[in-house]
Amino acid sequence: MKRATAPARPLIALGAGLAAVGTAALLGLPSLTKAPEARLTAAASAPPEGAYWHTRVLLKRPEPRQVGSGANRYSLVQQSLTEEWTAPDGRRWVGSRELGAYPQSAADRAAWRRDGSPTKWTRTANGQTVSLSTTPTQGHVTPVRGDNTFFLAGQRLTYDEVQRLPANPDALKSWLAQAARVSRVSENAVDRYVTSALPMLLHQLPAPKEVRAAAYQALLTMPGVSSRGKSVDGAGRTGAVVSIGYEPAGQKEEAIKVTTDLVVDTGTMLLLSESQTTLKDGKVFPNKTMTQTVLQAGWTNAEPAVPALP
Repeated sequence: MKRATAPARPLIALGAGLAAVGTAALLGLPSLTKAPEARLTAAASAPPEGAYWHTRVLLKRPEPRQVGSGANRYSLVQQSLTEEWTAPDGRRWVGSRELGAYPQSAADRAAWRRDGSPTKWTRTANGQTVSLSTTPTQGHVTPVRGDNTFFLAGQRLTYDEVQRLPANPDALKSWLAQAARVSRVSENAVDRYVTSALPMLLHQLPAPKEVRAAAYQALLTMPGVSSRGKSVDGAGRTGAVVSIGYEPAGQKEEAIKVTTDLVVDTGTMLLLSESQTTLKDGKVFPNKTMTQTVLQAGWTNAEPAVPALP
């Protein structure tokens, strides 16, 4: 393990409280390999099943400002693709591509048609400058420069260390909680830090299935987390729903509530999608509302390339 030089980048944004946590000084974890309840498992590392651990994620986020004119005002949804390829030695490539905007609802589509069905927008309904289009961009793919390691809970791990993470839910929670404390996270924020790290193991890191299963089981025991039966994601796949509720510290009662719903394939123990909804005074706050669909997660031998259109 190495000292981390950048803040954690959790998949799930659990509110403003975690942003402050991410600015803490992040240290190495020499104590973790010594603590019996939190040490890495002694099992031999599983060999990689391909050249790269690959993820392909579709992001949809509402444009917070309406476009159109007069009575023909309407809301748009922006969508983009992000792909990542990570080799076992930690080398990483990221590809991204904007897919274009589209009207959010049936009522928005009707207003868009009355507005002349434009394909580009440079002004909002209130006259603010924007740059929106229905046309996908060409996209790009670039290597990521820096330390060739895997990032989890403020720690940079080698591929072997990722493979040897605890495959027991309680031990995994203990490991992540200790990582939070070594990273100087305040004690009252440790649970939120652990909750934000666990979903990363469900798709972002090449963890063994047993570790992913432990992460899923551990997540269900965290404060503010509940199981909500089954649901179908944006790609038509069925999975178990895990709901994460969060109210930022210091906020007035009912002022801001953040809910993140994960849809998980409990056969493969991989994340299928996650959606985050933020309510401000009981109303949806578009700037903090989004849906991500994990179209692919797993090993591949295909070389990094510009994301193809879905």
